Amino acid sequence: MKNPLSLKRGIQKWDLVFLIINSVIGAGIFALPAKVFALSGVYSILAFLVCAFVMMVLILVFAEVSSRFEQTGGPYLYVHKAFGPVPAFIIGWLLMLTRLFSYATLINLMVLYLSFFSEAFNQPEIRICIILLITGMITYFNWIGIKNTAKVSNILTVAKLFPLAVFILVGLFFIDFENLKPGPAPSLKDFSAASLLLIFAFGGFEAGLVNSGEIVNPKKNLPFGLFTAAAVIAGFYVLIQIVSIGTLPDLASSEKPLADAASGFMGWWGGVFITIGAVISILGTLNVQILSGSRLPFALSEEDQLPKLFGKIHPKFATPYVSLIFFSALVAFVAIFWGFMNSLAVSVISRLILYGLVCASLIKLRKNQPASNSFFKIPYGNHFAILGILATIWLLSGTQSEEIMDTIIWTGLGLLIYLIHRVGSTKKNNSKNNSL
Repeated sequence: MKNPLSLKRGIQKWDLVFLIINSVIGAGIFALPAKVFALSGVYSILAFLVCAFVMMVLILVFAEVSSRFEQTGGPYLYVHKAFGPVPAFIIGWLLMLTRLFSYATLINLMVLYLSFFSEAFNQPEIRICIILLITGMITYFNWIGIKNTAKVSNILTVAKLFPLAVFILVGLFFIDFENLKPGPAPSLKDFSAASLLLIFAFGGFEAGLVNSGEIVNPKKNLPFGLFTAAAVIAGFYVLIQIVSIGTLPDLASSEKPLADAASGFMGWWGGVFITIGAVISILGTLNVQILSGSRLPFALSEEDQLPKLFGKIHPKFATPYVSLIFFSALVAFVAIFWGFMNSLAVSVISRLILYGLVCASLIKLRKNQPASNSFFKIPYGNHFAILGILATIWLLSGTQSEEIMDTIIWTGLGLLIYLIHRVGSTKKNNSKNNSL
């Protein structure tokens, strides 16, 4: 018997724009300017522009593919339709990995930023308490309904963009243009490594697509949300890197580059202002990670790739509460026991594989489904998809073998879970048939 309960469409057009901005602008931009500058110097501005171009190509592809679907699942559904259940499960699992390890990276970085106020935040017990407290709070807001979650997301998006805008507008007046003069060009390996790191800062837009089943008119609003959010994000990122390089001579060695830069041209209170902004920014992204990640076990259960238990919907709040509790407990566990850089690497590699497969899905869907006015279509779509695949391969070439092995191990664990579930489902169905 079909479940009479369903998810509610409570995410409006501008809610979606804020949701995507919230999912992309998180902790990355508060830490990565220093790391990419250490690898590529002033050419890190070019690395930001290259990544912005790559992400725009991918967003064009995602805009068309996403407009063909209205159900919850996002990239998981796209690959399922194009290539079948097993590749789709891998994508669904990789989506969960990006949410898991992005969450672990972000919340640990937030604790690092809190140490600006007191070294007590570096104590292991304090760190664990903060992780559990924040995860519990976000889980509660996601529990009580999608409209409430969207409102929280909107507030946090505005709250995170304000300090970044102040950082840019004030910092532009304090730039030392000597710092922006180009030096020796970085090696291709270092430039590729810098670009790979920036995928973490630019990535995450796919999180908003997972909730298609809760978006009002997704075929129209998803392309609008993607393009609008991408323009805002790219503009903020490039300007932030310019200000960071121009105002912080020791940028390469800074652990909290925006806070350190702001302290330099706005005084101690400037550092406090940016640190608070970083914490709010990370909170907003953590909210989106749980919002989108908790829908993935639900979507997989809808296609009978995980137990039906994950498909249960709360009778009052219309939220997938079993999937939410499971995912929240999992992200808290990973955040406590998994390190910052390991989490970052697995998240980036998983995300790149996901992007490449969605680009391939566009080519397959265009071949299988005739042209239609019912969805958004980009010109030269297949060419953009091929370009996106080549870009992801180039970025993957900058990864380390240990990082790839970690990703393979986690993917293998997912396939093992899938196999166990399939065998169990087959035995259950056979026993039912034999009893008839």
